[in-house]
Amino acid sequence: MLRVFFLFTLTAIAEIAGCYLFYFWLRRDGNGWVLLASLASLILFAWLLTLHPVATGRVYAAYGAVYVVVSVLWLNLVDRSSLSGLEWTGLLLALAGMGLMVSGWTIAHK
Repeated sequence: MLRVFFLFTLTAIAEIAGCYLFYFWLRRDGNGWVLLASLASLILFAWLLTLHPVATGRVYAAYGAVYVVVSVLWLNLVDRSSLSGLEWTGLLLALAGMGLMVSGWTIAHK
């Protein structure tokens, strides 16, 4: 389960970074290197998706939970926005939900 979580986290970081860098290029900087970094990150994201266990609703739902956590942490770390106690609680609940979904994969395949 730790391997799956790590893969989901890397995938989410690549997706968010690629989109963020494109936004940064479009709205703020206009530097070609930023656009190139965005493209590289989105290519990495697409490649990482091919490494996910299978393309099913279960996998995408679990990835979605990790994506939510990573995007809110990005908001906190990159955009320097403070998180409330309820937001931290929501992140823990999302991770718990992902853990339940992933642990249920073995049960569903028996």
